[in-house]
Amino acid sequence: MADPGKKQLRQIAAPLVALGPSGVAIRDRFKNLTPEDENILRLVGEHQGRLASRDLEVRCLDGLDHDNNRWAARKRELTGQSSSRIAGTITKSTHDQWTLARRCLLAHTQNLEAGVRTLKHRLSLPIGEKGTKRAPGGYRSRREWHAKSRRLAALESRLERARADWKSGRVRVVRGGRRLLKMRHNLEAAQLTETEWRERWEAERWFLAADGESGKLFGNETIRVTPDGEVSIKLPAPLADLANSKHGRYILATRVQFKHRGAQWADRVAGNRAIAYRIHLDVERGQWYLTASWQSPAVKTIPLQAARARGMIGVDTNADHFAAYQLDIHGNPIGDPRRFSFDLTGSSQHRDAQVRHAITRLLHWARRCGVAAIGIEDLDFTAEKTREKHGRKKRFRQLISGMPTGKLKARLVSMAAEQDMAIVAVDPAYTSLWGDQHWRKPLTSTKRKLTRHDAAAVAIGRRALGHPIRRRTTPPLDDQSDHRGHRTVQADRGARGREETRPRIPGPRTRCDEPDSGEKAGDQCAQHRSEHTAEHGSWQQDSLPLSL
Repeated sequence: MADPGKKQLRQIAAPLVALGPSGVAIRDRFKNLTPEDENILRLVGEHQGRLASRDLEVRCLDGLDHDNNRWAARKRELTGQSSSRIAGTITKSTHDQWTLARRCLLAHTQNLEAGVRTLKHRLSLPIGEKGTKRAPGGYRSRREWHAKSRRLAALESRLERARADWKSGRVRVVRGGRRLLKMRHNLEAAQLTETEWRERWEAERWFLAADGESGKLFGNETIRVTPDGEVSIKLPAPLADLANSKHGRYILATRVQFKHRGAQWADRVAGNRAIAYRIHLDVERGQWYLTASWQSPAVKTIPLQAARARGMIGVDTNADHFAAYQLDIHGNPIGDPRRFSFDLTGSSQHRDAQVRHAITRLLHWARRCGVAAIGIEDLDFTAEKTREKHGRKKRFRQLISGMPTGKLKARLVSMAAEQDMAIVAVDPAYTSLWGDQHWRKPLTSTKRKLTRHDAAAVAIGRRALGHPIRRRTTPPLDDQSDHRGHRTVQADRGARGREETRPRIPGPRTRCDEPDSGEKAGDQCAQHRSEHTAEHGSWQQDSLPLSL
């Protein structure tokens, strides 16, 4: 029976090899576009963007009553104003957008429920009552209690509306993004003029994309890219008179050449396998881009046992760096810890570039170490970053909210797959606590200062290898023999010499004679030991000195 005074630890999930990337996306810039080409792209994007906005409105009005018949009706309505393939792409994109908004609504509802539960619990406690590690205490003052009671009423009102929306199937979606929409009312803070904001808003609402189709010429009938880089677009029915080629197609005056994964793209084009394309305008740079993407089956890179065969690198993810440590197959740390820093402030492009650069340096070091896998925590702060849970810890809430755990893991998995390296995801429970408890002090020396994050990296690596985090188990209570099993986790039960004493090394190092080589080595009674004649025998002084 468990001791009621001790904290019960939660179940630790088994390590697993993360699946490889399930898709590929590459991009190239359109160079030397003519004014006529840009005008055609704008007209097509605006026309198809209006169709996508109208279809999204119809889909949101259908709500939970939507079925395949309504989907087919939407597609038939759009086909007359575009084409059957464009209509299929628009309706699929609309349905995906509605589904994503539905999942976000569910996550928002669960977040509100967690906040309401925490507030109700703390409001029910007396003012000033201290909390524990497992449950928060009461509020510090009457003023704070009153403010939190008002917040509870606000959260309950939001929760009621969210539940009503979920029940009715209502979602809130903004084509172009809610952030950009709200920026219209804060142009001075965004350092934009109304004209610049309008250009960005319209460009984000354009629709210039086409899904691929296997078996068709070059893998896509709407946006077609030949092996030599020629790009042609199937114009919608109202714009068919602007075509400069047969069958209502418009051929751009520029060509594209994919540098990254160009060979893979060329193989798919030559085999007429499906490739999806998207054309978009970067208003800030004034450049047009073409993005090609395709799906690939998600498979495990290597089995878990093979990933552990050459050791492991444990990585502790933090807000500004990766703390990494190399471990051998037995879980013993090798060398010194490594740190790969990054900066998550600034724009999204800057943050993404910082993460990519840090992951690149981590992977290059892992290849030099000769390991086949990297162990990392399977972090998820979805339910751990509310202010109801952490109270006044605003800095901590901002810290965990700024960590892009999902994007970071996806980026690491995809980049590691390019280096033929596996990612082993482990349960993050108690890694920092136990790593600091069992590994920080033993690995610290006069020349090496270990941090809590470095010790956590060791713990993560050992858990990925399947070893316990602690260095030694508790010795038996009755004696030091092996009646209850071996006491260490570094040596196996069948390892030779695991309980033998350290061999004696003769010579200048010990500054003593070899065993059984002294003057009285064979005569044990001549040694000055207890219960031997040399110590307890009779002794009598001579009458005269022997020298005389």
